[in-house]
Amino acid sequence: MRPPSYKAIVDEYAAAIRSGALPAGTRLPTHRALARERRIALATATRVYAELGAAGLVTGEQGRGTFVRVQAGYDGIEPSRALPVPRVADLSFNQPLDPEQGDLLRRALRALAGSGDAEALLRQHPPGGHRHDRATVARYLLDRGVDTAPENVLLTSGAQQALDCVLRTLTRPGDVLAVDALSYPGIKLLAAAHHLDLAPVPVTPAGPDLDALDRLCRTRPVRAVYTVPTVHNPLGWVLDRAQRDRLATLAAAHDCTLIEDGTYAFLEAAPPPPLHALAPDRTCYVAGLSKNVAPGLRFGFAVLPDRHLPAAATQLRAAAWGAPGLTTALATGWLADGTVTRLEHRRRADAAARQRLARTALAGLAVTAHPTSYIQWLTLEPHQRADHVAALLAAEGILISTADAFATSPHHPNAIRLALATPPLAALPTALQRLRDAIESIAP
Repeated sequence: MRPPSYKAIVDEYAAAIRSGALPAGTRLPTHRALARERRIALATATRVYAELGAAGLVTGEQGRGTFVRVQAGYDGIEPSRALPVPRVADLSFNQPLDPEQGDLLRRALRALAGSGDAEALLRQHPPGGHRHDRATVARYLLDRGVDTAPENVLLTSGAQQALDCVLRTLTRPGDVLAVDALSYPGIKLLAAAHHLDLAPVPVTPAGPDLDALDRLCRTRPVRAVYTVPTVHNPLGWVLDRAQRDRLATLAAAHDCTLIEDGTYAFLEAAPPPPLHALAPDRTCYVAGLSKNVAPGLRFGFAVLPDRHLPAAATQLRAAAWGAPGLTTALATGWLADGTVTRLEHRRRADAAARQRLARTALAGLAVTAHPTSYIQWLTLEPHQRADHVAALLAAEGILISTADAFATSPHHPNAIRLALATPPLAALPTALQRLRDAIESIAP
């Protein structure tokens, strides 16, 4: 009898998983066992599991094997927002808001409506914004250690568009982008959209493995390095001065550009100098106001070296031109009058309070977190599968994110990320206790 093609095997397994004939958590044969059983090459067996993994049907765990995943839809880069029961808490996405921000917005809009030339807000702004608005951002960035001329600042519709603009400017399809093995999910989306080759750098408790990055740059043509040196998402680290100096040295030695994401940097009260201060001619700095002000305020900025500015302005013009005039006026007004700085101080205090609650609720579990951030990384025991935990919590109305969303390498750690900013502070202990109960309910 002729052995079945690998596609037929994929379809057979997929049907069995979707029908429930192979329930969640089932350990599948090893690659070698599958090859023997189905009389196919080992490489073909590996391809079968790769396709099932890409379809979200199985997951491979290093040293343990391949397992059928829970088909609940609450993991990955874009978890389902629909729950089978009324929502209790969203621990999957940080949407920090201050109780006073509604009044702040009303006052700001009234002031804009009463300004001398309100119609100017409806006119087209130049790509990257007017110089006086860029100067406001440049003055604000001085407090973050980023010393730049207004001409080097481009205003965008959020930090994600700033990052998109930088990648469009620096890279071409097929270029190698070095990135932490666990990193911000948005970089994965952009790399896929721009057909970039993501090269994961192993992580340590204190930051990326810079020796591994050096070896990577020696063996592959790395075009750029995406890094989150201050309050990393999802691991919370703050790179020390020596690590930052070495990153700058590696960028110069291997002729590549650093893309520094400062989105959560405001949560560290006294960080070391940003990479931009150490290597301004080789660093593109991106950030925005979604985490320190409001997620719905889509206002971001990119700081680029002189040589990249013309191309970046062209990329902005081709994509979305930049930040809308009304949003820019609102954001720069709050930057200029100190509102953003005041909100950042309150965010740090709020994040610290939430971390204290979480440390108490999850005491004894393997948690990694910065003390004043909105993120916790929770590593699970081998028998506590992350997708199973996510499904149990979804059944109780609680959303979380699994490690799949953050992994840039084929190995996905058995872990979950908790976003602490969205639930009301008073409701957070109950949500975290339910999380702990779900984890501990899974027997070895």
